[in-house]
Amino acid sequence: VQLQASGGGWVQTGGSLRLSCAASGRTSSTYNMGWFRQTPGKERERVAALARGGITPYYADSVNGRFTISRDNAKNTVDLQMNNLKPEDTAVYFCATGPQYNPYVYWGQGTQVTVSS
Repeated sequence: VQLQASGGGWVQTGGSLRLSCAASGRTSSTYNMGWFRQTPGKERERVAALARGGITPYYADSVNGRFTISRDNAKNTVDLQMNNLKPEDTAVYFCATGPQYNPYVYWGQGTQVTVSS
């Protein structure tokens, strides 16, 4: 599975960005799709995730209520709508996917999100 992420950029505090990630290849292995982020010196953090056919998405406490994850199974895409962005949201964001038994085995290249105060 190959993942191509897009949509990162620079925004001021309170602004919005939408990240998109398209999967290609063995898309039958995209049961789980999620977004992670990482800043220098910190561990990679799972931000949001949604299983195929899932009803209840996962959100990290730090983004709950501000970020929304959605996926289009027909197009094999997963999006992350980020609203009310804060400087602490600044990070490289990665999309990831994998089968049910190995949730995040495939990773995209990462896209930079920078939120200025």
